[in-house]
Amino acid sequence: MSEFKSEFMRTMFERGFIHQTSDNAGLDELLSTETVTAYIGFDPTASSLHVGSLIQIMMLHWLQKTGHRAVALMGGGTGMVGDPSFKDEARKLMTADTIQSNIDGIKQVFANYLDFGDGPKDALMLNNAEWLLPLNYLEFLRDYGQHFSVNRMLAFDSVKQRLDREQSLSFLEFNYMILQAYDFVELNRRYGVRLQMGGSDQWGNIINGIDLGHRTGTPQLYALTTPLLTTASGAKMGKSLNGAIWLNKDLLSAYDFWQFWRNVDDADVLRFLKALYHPAVRRDRSRRGRRHQRSQEATGNRGHSHAAWPLGRRRSG
Repeated sequence: MSEFKSEFMRTMFERGFIHQTSDNAGLDELLSTETVTAYIGFDPTASSLHVGSLIQIMMLHWLQKTGHRAVALMGGGTGMVGDPSFKDEARKLMTADTIQSNIDGIKQVFANYLDFGDGPKDALMLNNAEWLLPLNYLEFLRDYGQHFSVNRMLAFDSVKQRLDREQSLSFLEFNYMILQAYDFVELNRRYGVRLQMGGSDQWGNIINGIDLGHRTGTPQLYALTTPLLTTASGAKMGKSLNGAIWLNKDLLSAYDFWQFWRNVDDADVLRFLKALYHPAVRRDRSRRGRRHQRSQEATGNRGHSHAAWPLGRRRSG
C-alpha cells in the first residue's frame, strides 16, 4: 500500500521502514486524523545502543517530525528479565544498579534525535520500572494471566525456534512477553499510546499487547515493525570485526565511528542513505560553514543531522 494519507506512513514507506503492520488502513487513518502517541522499547543491556538501533531511533524521530508524540521506553523493569526473542541462550541477569547505569548512558543518544519537553508533541522518555516493579505478583496473575494462551505463545517464531533447537527457555524469560504486552496496555492508560513500533523480531510481543488491550478494554491498538538493519550479505548491523559500533562517544572514538560508515560496502550505501539520511542537512557554503562541515564529518558526529554524512562522503569522494 503505497498511497498512504498520513505523512508519517508515507515517510516510513518511502524509506523502506515498513516490514509489517497490524492494520495498514486503520493505522494510516488514525495518523492522518489525530496526533498519535507511539513508543519503542529499549532494554538497557549495555550502556549505549549500537548502530543496529538507528532504524528504531529514526522511526521515533520521523514520528515527531510529522506531528506526533514519540515515547522512548527504557526497560528498567523488563531488563531485569531479559528478552528471549531469537536468542540462543538466556541473557545474563543484571543488578538494579547496572540497569540504571545503562539507562543513564542510553539517554545520551536520544537528545540528538528527539525534542523532549512538556508540550503535547514533545517526546517523552519513560521507564517501565515505574509500573512493573510495584506489581503484586498474585494480583497480576489473576487479572492478566487468564488472557494469555500458552499454546499461542509457544507458537511464536521467537519461542518456537529456540525450542526446536532443544535450547532451554526459562520460566523467567517466558514471562517477558507478558510484561511487554502489559507495557503497551499501561502506556495506553497513562499516556494514550496507540501504536507500538519495533524491529521485526518484536512482532509476536507487540501483537500480544494488542490482544491484551482488546481483552481489557483499551481503544484499538496498532503495531508497526521495521526490517532489521542488515548488510547486503544478510549480517545484522551493529558490530564490526573490532566489536560493537556504539552510538555513545565514550565507548567508541569519533574516528572509528566515521570509519565504520566510510567502509560500508558499496551495495549497502544507497539503502543506508535512504534509511538514515536527513534531508534537513544542507551544506553551508560560507568559509566558516565549509570548515565546520569538514570538522563534523571528520569527527563522525552522532547527531541525527550527520548520521549519514560518512556514507555520502564515500560516494562523492
